[in-house]
Amino acid sequence: MPPDFGKSNTRWRPAMALRDDFMDQMKTAMKSGDTARVAAIRLIIARMKEQDIEARAKGETVDDTALQVMMRGMIKSRRESVTLYLQGNRPELAEKEEAEIAVIESFLPQAMDEAATASAVDAAIAESGAVGVKDMGKVMAVLRAKYAATIDMAAAGALVKARLNG
Repeated sequence: MPPDFGKSNTRWRPAMALRDDFMDQMKTAMKSGDTARVAAIRLIIARMKEQDIEARAKGETVDDTALQVMMRGMIKSRRESVTLYLQGNRPELAEKEEAEIAVIESFLPQAMDEAATASAVDAAIAESGAVGVKDMGKVMAVLRAKYAATIDMAAAGALVKARLNG
């Protein structure tokens, strides 16, 4: 049955909860005059559009999980910038980056704590059948596939390495 283009037909579009949330939050921030939050959300939207273009070229779509991974990457990049700004004696720029981090984090689900990360690592090791450090890639692939949006991959990588070495 062809879609009725005269009416809103959400079943023909993928769920885009985060996208809607970005726009709603930007409108709210604009109305309240929170220019720093508006600027940070605009950065997220710009990066999201870049990912959409890249995915479209490959014939893919960008779902909420991919957006969450993208935002975690944005946070990682900003944390590195904060470190560099503090080393360069530029605290005002470090504060700006910290504010952007806070805005980006507000859109993300709570990251796994250490215990949950350890549990996920153990499950991934068992699932992949890894026995040594050379199997680390298999374990990381399982973790990325299942927990990309909520796990700190750097911490998980260190844990995987420790578990496979010992």
